[in-house]
Amino acid sequence: MKAFRIKINSWTSSFRYPNLISGFQPTLEVPPVSTVMGLINAASGKYLENREIELGYYFCFKIKAIDLETIYQIKANDKSIPENTVKSNVIQREFLYDCQLFLYLTDEELVSYFRQPAYQLLLGRSGDLAGIESIKEVKFQEINNAKIGGQVIPFNNHYLPGQIQALPRYFSNTIPRKNLGTEPYSIISYTNPVSSQLAGYKPELEEFDSDIYLHRFAV
Repeated sequence: MKAFRIKINSWTSSFRYPNLISGFQPTLEVPPVSTVMGLINAASGKYLENREIELGYYFCFKIKAIDLETIYQIKANDKSIPENTVKSNVIQREFLYDCQLFLYLTDEELVSYFRQPAYQLLLGRSGDLAGIESIKEVKFQEINNAKIGGQVIPFNNHYLPGQIQALPRYFSNTIPRKNLGTEPYSIISYTNPVSSQLAGYKPELEEFDSDIYLHRFAV
């Protein structure tokens, strides 16, 4: 099977826990599928819809650390309308340093967007700027009992060990945005890969020791 690998690097990344608003801000150790879809949308310069998507990825980083961050809180009235009252606060935020995302796509049109991205690429928050190191064609060998690391896998019907989080697959193109396709995922860090009974793909001559699970869905 033919696929294309896009290698993306960033100095920092941070992927927040859903529904965690205040206090200490931890980071997931693997980006959700929705974050990767955001990268594809940013590269294309438009909101992708009415098409079948097939993607796989592997994410790794060098260290995880904690930094102090100043946030600004805006007070709202009883009708949830913001008031002209702002106060600052300092929180602790986890972040990942020296990050690499290996993105695998089978649609050549989607790959073409990354050759000259329309908008800046982010691996997390607005300050987590990312760059493309390389784009190349690779061969995928289909295998059973895939070894999985550095990925998120739908928990339903697979039941892989790992951190379980309800994550959206995509977001709507509305204001405010709405979660689409939210379901439980096993978050499996590259630091703790697991054996599985999943069908997967082994990329040729890769820089890491993990097989790739392909997410297939419609948007």
